[in-house]
Amino acid sequence: MAQKEEAAAAAEATSQNGEDLENLDDPEKLKELIELPPFEIVTGERLPANFFKFQFRNVEYSSGRNKTFLCYVVEAQGKGGQVQATRGYLEDEHAAAHAEEAFFNTILPAFDPALRYNVTWYVSSSPCAACADRITKTLSKTKNLRLLILVGRLFMWEEPEIQAALKKLKEAGCKLRIMKPQDFEYIWQNFVEQEEGESKAFQPWEDIQENFLYYEEKLADILK
Repeated sequence: MAQKEEAAAAAEATSQNGEDLENLDDPEKLKELIELPPFEIVTGERLPANFFKFQFRNVEYSSGRNKTFLCYVVEAQGKGGQVQATRGYLEDEHAAAHAEEAFFNTILPAFDPALRYNVTWYVSSSPCAACADRITKTLSKTKNLRLLILVGRLFMWEEPEIQAALKKLKEAGCKLRIMKPQDFEYIWQNFVEQEEGESKAFQPWEDIQENFLYYEEKLADILK
């Protein structure tokens, strides 16, 4: 009976983690699966400084950066002109919903047709094809939504599927651009935890401007 309960727990854990449900009769495999934490979307107001310094760095080769960090500002404006602004960040594990999709599922799950939404994303890398498709569909059916996406890096930009997805984003009215050094500074000041004793001034990395120009040229070539 206990073994069946463990197997059921493992099955639930694997379904949350996207793992294979086979080999549950193997005690070692069973133990390993039970101990796996469920993948989840992490949300908050400010992200740790070390996460920002590694994940947002606009390097050409993003080895080891297997998450997407999305900082957002949502401005909802009513007919009276009053604007309500909210901000925060999302972090994904790439085995569950990606951060872009999670934004629409958890941050803005429903749009009030009486409001106008101006949304700005600061994302560590540009959307994958599936996320770009979700964004495109959302924009096409939500006419009161305006979306600006600023990205640190381009995700797999050489792939024709990705290039086509980015072009569709532009056609859908999404504004997409590469983050400038001052955009990284804005994130540092508004979305990053400032630890006690740490300098609050943003310290740009050596190749930040060079990498910005590199990705800006690539994006311009894709969207032309």
